[in-house]
Amino acid sequence: GPAELALLERALGLREGNKYGVQGERKVPVLQTNNGPGLIGLVTIAAYLVKQAKKGQLLGSSAEEKAVVQQWLEYRVTRVDGCSGKEDTRIILKDLNMYLEDKVYLAGNNFTLADILMYYGLHPIMADLTVQEKEKYLNVSRWFNHIQHYPGVRQNLSNVVFIKNRLYTNAH
Repeated sequence: GPAELALLERALGLREGNKYGVQGERKVPVLQTNNGPGLIGLVTIAAYLVKQAKKGQLLGSSAEEKAVVQQWLEYRVTRVDGCSGKEDTRIILKDLNMYLEDKVYLAGNNFTLADILMYYGLHPIMADLTVQEKEKYLNVSRWFNHIQHYPGVRQNLSNVVFIKNRLYTNAH
């Protein structure tokens, strides 16, 4: 919610001037704008911040890439934020692990808003995994480790440790 949007503002290099609130029992983030109604929802506000920062490429370049970014932002809000327990977590990690098998980023070859928000959403989950679990979801671990070292993304979030030799080589 609001804490994550503050991280995103800093990652985008925006001055932190925005006031966030939450709405309803699901604590949906709200951004009060100067003119007109507030903006509601993580994805809506995040996309607005990206445009404010003039970093539209983070929303995707081609029509297809834009759609893929949107798809993962929706996945983040519906599946990751709606995650309730071990079984849900396992399914999410399994899905992502298969998807990321041949990809550097969620939208293919380019770093996008989907990577940033998915990283923030998965951070508490990844921080909780055992070494064995991280190895089981090798592609997710590789992607997560890459994003956490992407300039400006991690900030004050804890660094999740991965055992490097296992991540990058096939030697055991």
